[in-house]
Amino acid sequence: MEDPIRLHHPTKKDTKSIHRLIKNSKPLDLNSEYLYLLQSTYFSDTCIVAKKNDHVVGFVSGFISPKDKEIFFVWQVAVDSTIRGHGIAIKMLKKLFNSPELAHIKYIHTTISPSNVASQKVFEKFADEFGFDKEISVFATKENFEEAHEDELLYILKPKTKQGAHNEGI
Repeated sequence: MEDPIRLHHPTKKDTKSIHRLIKNSKPLDLNSEYLYLLQSTYFSDTCIVAKKNDHVVGFVSGFISPKDKEIFFVWQVAVDSTIRGHGIAIKMLKKLFNSPELAHIKYIHTTISPSNVASQKVFEKFADEFGFDKEISVFATKENFEEAHEDELLYILKPKTKQGAHNEGI
């Protein structure tokens, strides 16, 4: 029988595997192992790993905005190439946003480069499933970066409004 995929908050010992997953998940930007160590310790409540046979096969990282506690910024979403297309990214996002630590979140922000069609599709589906309106604007242009980098588009997901009233949270 095949080992099921398990979702949980990362721990310090997941750092190397997370780094390796991101390294192999083009076009995502690879950050330092130290950053993934910080995310797995200080920000573990706002991150999720997917594991199969005790190997990290998925990772979602993010943080609650220090400027607005109702906004959650999704930093990176990665799924191992061997299991893409099975809804793992959506499952990780749902698990994260249904956690008590994020119960108060009303808005989701993320940036996606124009060439990252897979991430665009994930957030389109996520917005549809949660009934969010979506706004897209330019967050950063290649001129904002020292090294070669695509533009980054800001996706803002927010509750749909009905006759001027907000739905409550996610």
